[in-house]
Amino acid sequence: MDPDFWQEKWQKREIAFHQAAANPLLVNHFSQLSIAPGARVFLPLCGKSLDSHWLLACGYRVVGAELSEVAVKELFAELGLTPSVSTVGKLQHYSADKLEVFVGDIFELSEATLGPVAAIYDRAALVALPDTMRQRYAQHLITISQGAPQLVICFEYDQAQLAGPPFSVDSAEMHNLYSNAYHLNCLEQREVPGGLKKKCQATELAWFLSKQ
Repeated sequence: MDPDFWQEKWQKREIAFHQAAANPLLVNHFSQLSIAPGARVFLPLCGKSLDSHWLLACGYRVVGAELSEVAVKELFAELGLTPSVSTVGKLQHYSADKLEVFVGDIFELSEATLGPVAAIYDRAALVALPDTMRQRYAQHLITISQGAPQLVICFEYDQAQLAGPPFSVDSAEMHNLYSNAYHLNCLEQREVPGGLKKKCQATELAWFLSKQ
């Protein structure tokens, strides 16, 4: 996926993917990760998601990675936080209170730069990437997080009806991407109200990836 694609989406405010509330599958199933209050949770391609607000309100520390600096600035502003900003390699590091976000290409984020995380919450990252990038992305997350458990939200639908993103990632692909490092358990699946982008029927699924 061309980085300019997402930068342009934020510049033009074409952000229908931004939800107006925390994802219900996050609220229903985050406890499955069994991490302690105050633990550090990694959100890849986090945008300015209200999922971050919810996790912070629950007492967790949130560390994100995001391509769009516009989204990151808005995230901190909407939380009433004034971040300190520094340069870490090819990334910008925004930090305030219990929130930090690395701005730039997620593949430039190393294990040492990210630091220890107790879990990964992936709502909009895997499904934002085309199939040619998903294997690389999945392995990168496993590497930089040292195989931290994950809660992954994805969609299944007829890709012929909608080009994506978000892309359809079915059960077979989830196992292909992650079964070498995790036990996979589908916790819930629900129909997307009104269809995906109001164009086609889709199912939203919550996957729990636990260490083998």
